[in-house]
Amino acid sequence: MLVLTRKHNQSIIIDDKIEVMVVEIRGDQVKLGIKAPKSVSIYRTEIYNEIASENQLAVRAQLERLDVVEQFIKKSDAGDIDKKKDNDK
Repeated sequence: MLVLTRKHNQSIIIDDKIEVMVVEIRGDQVKLGIKAPKSVSIYRTEIYNEIASENQLAVRAQLERLDVVEQFIKKSDAGDIDKKKDNDK
């Protein structure tokens, strides 16, 4: 991790596209201003972690649904094979 010291109204530039400026310092809180292209997503860590957790839950739910569909298809295929065997007799 790169650690930098900045004062009020000083900033850093990231990758020629993102500027992070110290807008206000009050007690133990620091307000940052961020200028970035609209294509760059910016989240507070706690929000980002919440989104990632929700995405993982959604993926698990989708995988469970796919498992149900796969089981259904396997049962259907097995039934089709049994029907074909009966027709071949």
